[in-house]
Amino acid sequence: MGIINEEVFYGLLLALAGFLLSMILTPIYTHFAYKYHFWKKQKQKTVDGKDLPVMSKLHAHKFTRNFPTMAGLIGIVSVTIVTWVFNLDRGQTWLPLVGFLGGSFVGVIDDSINIFGTGRGAAGLRGPVKFFLITLVGVALGWYFAVKLGWTSILVPFMGNLEIGIPGVIAFFAFAVVATSNAVNITDGLDGLAGGLAMLAYMAFGIIALLQGNILLFGFCMTVVGWLLSYVWFNVPPARFMMGDTGSFALGAGLGVVAMMTNSLLLLPIIGLPFVIETSSSLIQLISKKFWHRKIFISAPLHHHLEAKGWGEAKIVMRFWIIAGVCAILGVFLAAVGGAI
Repeated sequence: MGIINEEVFYGLLLALAGFLLSMILTPIYTHFAYKYHFWKKQKQKTVDGKDLPVMSKLHAHKFTRNFPTMAGLIGIVSVTIVTWVFNLDRGQTWLPLVGFLGGSFVGVIDDSINIFGTGRGAAGLRGPVKFFLITLVGVALGWYFAVKLGWTSILVPFMGNLEIGIPGVIAFFAFAVVATSNAVNITDGLDGLAGGLAMLAYMAFGIIALLQGNILLFGFCMTVVGWLLSYVWFNVPPARFMMGDTGSFALGAGLGVVAMMTNSLLLLPIIGLPFVIETSSSLIQLISKKFWHRKIFISAPLHHHLEAKGWGEAKIVMRFWIIAGVCAILGVFLAAVGGAI
């Protein structure tokens, strides 16, 4: 029990370090964000080029003031420093840290174009370009995971490890990074929503890593949780800033990597169920509009539909957090009884 307590204490210290460093860096980011006008431009078009009258009306009040984006930089710097100084390890934390940074690199490019671009180019990176870049990140990390760390199988809960070989592992790894990055990015549409959901998901995978004996990986997850505690403090309505694609792509890519490293990929849709629901609602909306020329939701993803139905922003966020908490508990339970721990 003493060893377990020391391991938990180690993770909590890293979470505290991530939190305190993020709190210190936030005024620095805010200074530069206002000085150099890191203003978020309101999205005007869907991915298929259509207007967004419903969402524009719902969020018009947010853009009556200068609203900085790219605050994910705070988390990138905090998590990188804490991990590099206190928790860097080739086998457990190098890969999730590089995944975190790789996702943020794609996000920084997109946010920079949105902030400083003009005209049609101000929308950010085109969807196919973003998809290509994050896929490159996923494939490169998957290659390292399979070839350098020696993973050639994935766990099927209650059935055991399924041998899929190096190509299969790389494919699953890339899918996890791409899917989760986009899911977190799609969900990041209300104050505090994506940050709170990601925090609970990282906590769940951190507990799984702890129970597996992967203490340094547990520490990495807790470092991210520490940053997200700081972020949510400033991001609850009315938000001071947005994490932007810089933060959402970093969180998603890192979460996909952690799911693979805990051999819990097939539990990711359960632990991250709110992300799955949000992404699915956008996909259903897109398919329905393309093939049947009608909308299933008033506005997609689901949180915008609920807004249009009259739900308050805080109500949506809090209830999504509760659902995420239940999913996190369920995911850890299934990991324990399903063979991941």
